[in-house]
Amino acid sequence: MKGPAIPLSRRAFLAAATASVASEALATPLARSPRPVARPELARRAVALDRLLADARLSGKIGLAVADARTGEMLEVHNPLLGLPPASVTKAGTAFYALEALGPDHRFETRVIATGPVRSGRIQGDLVLVGGGDPTLDTDMLGDLVAKLTAAGIRGVTGRFLYHSGALPELAAIDPGQPDHAGYNPAISGLNLNFNRVHFEWRRNGTGYAVTMDARARRYRPEVGVARMRVVQRAAPVYTYSSMGGVDEWTVAQGALGNGGARWLPVRRPALYCAEVFHTLARAQGLRLPDPRPAPAPPRGALLAHHLSAPLSEILRAMLKYSTNLTAETVGLAATLARGGQPTGLAASGQAMTEWIAARVGTRRARFVDHSGLSDASRISAAEMVRLLVAVGPDGPLNPLMKDIPIRDANGKVMSGHPVKVRAKTGTLNFVSALAGYATGPDGRDLAFAIFTADEDRRARLTVAQRDRPPGGRAWIGRSRTLQRALVARWGLLYG
Repeated sequence: MKGPAIPLSRRAFLAAATASVASEALATPLARSPRPVARPELARRAVALDRLLADARLSGKIGLAVADARTGEMLEVHNPLLGLPPASVTKAGTAFYALEALGPDHRFETRVIATGPVRSGRIQGDLVLVGGGDPTLDTDMLGDLVAKLTAAGIRGVTGRFLYHSGALPELAAIDPGQPDHAGYNPAISGLNLNFNRVHFEWRRNGTGYAVTMDARARRYRPEVGVARMRVVQRAAPVYTYSSMGGVDEWTVAQGALGNGGARWLPVRRPALYCAEVFHTLARAQGLRLPDPRPAPAPPRGALLAHHLSAPLSEILRAMLKYSTNLTAETVGLAATLARGGQPTGLAASGQAMTEWIAARVGTRRARFVDHSGLSDASRISAAEMVRLLVAVGPDGPLNPLMKDIPIRDANGKVMSGHPVKVRAKTGTLNFVSALAGYATGPDGRDLAFAIFTADEDRRARLTVAQRDRPPGGRAWIGRSRTLQRALVARWGLLYG
């Protein structure tokens, strides 16, 4: 269902810009809520904004702000100090936090350590897989790490095969309130693999189904034992989850499967998952290892092989493009640790980021409980988000990492050649939609903006079963995005 038709005539916007004059009220500092004076020019401008907001027919609350990205001059606001859930717009703040704490060239390291010397191809001691918190490690990279060991002639160990994941706190999920089967809500660990998801695939086999659970990447597809699936005859729920004997036990309703398909499911024991896949890949390449066990303490020994992630700037660019929650949480936790914090969970690390942003930017009301925005308990106002974007600046490290957002018409079609250019971060939860970033107008003026919309009452009434496809949720999000497109186009042409 599409939102209401909102005219985006460039001629109309340019005419409005020509008719408008600068206003003392619109230059009020970000910490205050501007109060327009009774001037005809401002009245006409306010009516235009009010009309857009009314035509959107959005239930809930709306907060928005736009400012000159270089001077911080506030240009237009609506409920600018209203704290609302930022959803994945949080990741923009996390990227800034991580860049300053870790640096754009930071790389996460995954190591293989031997606790004793190598003699005749055998380690005289333990082999230890040591995680460095890399959120991008996948099965192919793990296979290449094994290949480095076998190329060095290592064929076995006299001791144990251990794994160590203490670089980051181990957490069973990002947000415990999400559905069990949500692949965007995996566990977190110092050892992560495939964004801590397992690939579940099924196909009809006579009267039943053949199912696989594997850790696939492009070149390797090892099956796993840390997660198991049973097909059961029922209509609902589609999935159930339980933890038994160190294994993720899943069931799926047969009536929901059709002839075949696949999806990614979250892993709740990511360090063991990573170690198990390493073990399987090692065996396939002729390196015989005992079954994996957790290391009782940080290991000491000789470095046999290691894998380095891409630079942090590249990791963050992908995070902002694809909105990967695991990446946001791991880089946020790593940033807190790099700044001397000792977070035991996401709430503590989110608080550390909140305090850092407050000191760095001057915000006072913002509150982050995680680094991804998956929890709806985080709050920030549009004015505070704009203040953060102005502090970073359009020439700073954040803007080039953000995603290009094309201007679309009222029907959602990309308007090719539109003079307003936008780089921003989107955010979506059930009955929550956000957009914040930078826009450049036809004359080259850079703007910083934030738009937050949320129907928190409607969201709070959802049952767990409704969270996958909430009634009316898709239409609500569509109307919010239509409003966002109209506002950004309006600002770029009116103030640019």
